[in-house]
Amino acid sequence: MRILICGSIAYDNIMVFPGRFRDHILPEQIHILNVSFLVPELRREFGGCAGNIAYNLKLLGSDPLVMGTVGDDSLLYFERLEQLGIKLDCVRHVPHTLTAQAFITTDLDDNQITAFHPGAMSHSHENKITTDLGASLAIVAPDGRDGMLQHARELAGLDIPFMFDPGQGLPMFSGEELLAFVDLASYVAVNDYEGRMLEERTGRKLEQFAPKLKALILTRGAEGSIIYADGQRIDIPCAKAEAVVDPTGCGDAYRAGLLYGIAWGFDWQKTGRLASLMGAIKVASRGGQNHLVSQDEVRTLFRRNFGSDL
Repeated sequence: MRILICGSIAYDNIMVFPGRFRDHILPEQIHILNVSFLVPELRREFGGCAGNIAYNLKLLGSDPLVMGTVGDDSLLYFERLEQLGIKLDCVRHVPHTLTAQAFITTDLDDNQITAFHPGAMSHSHENKITTDLGASLAIVAPDGRDGMLQHARELAGLDIPFMFDPGQGLPMFSGEELLAFVDLASYVAVNDYEGRMLEERTGRKLEQFAPKLKALILTRGAEGSIIYADGQRIDIPCAKAEAVVDPTGCGDAYRAGLLYGIAWGFDWQKTGRLASLMGAIKVASRGGQNHLVSQDEVRTLFRRNFGSDL
């Protein structure tokens, strides 16, 4: 089953300030804020939801198709995707733009100040989904607003089941637009914060969405996750992480596990546990695409965590 991933391709510029923001920001002067932080540590990571999900699917042995947009600074990312064996057919270069980029500064208390430049991502609607792609399952992950709306409509029009994953893009949409996404999707995946925001924007409880979907997935960090499917609530435990280093990209790793399980026809217990394991593997490494694991290791870790075979 060919999995199409519609979403962002981005660079994450991660800077570490060896101090505390609170020592440099005067609350009584917040209305004229003007601060500068020396950041001797800087990392540039490959990121973006589509890039991260595709990376994890490749680790699982899948052959995903990435649909995204990049700018004039995309050479390194193109080389990265080629090295991973991910086809570039649906990755569009938009001239005179920069690839989407996040600039994240973290202090010693793990507080973060982030700026995000969408760049070429704002042109994601220039990519069209057709039957020629050969996709039989897809995900609409955070991307340009117009692109997310268009891709959801195109997938539904072609009867291609897809997962709606609004992520950090959820605030871009009105309640009416979010309801339209849910009506078109076969699966919806949100974390607990996004779930509450979805309820607030639409005026409906998550449980009301579940009967209309093949599955509604709610992740809750260290508390595990919940899958509502077939009229049942399925509680998924957390897999044990070797270390908790960096949560960046854990949600994308989890979604890759979901997509893989759906594509291979796993039941929801197994699918959710695989997703949980992929998140636990990722959290032990910095960045969204630096963890390495073989398929045999995934099977071994699955058995160790859940007492059954994958």
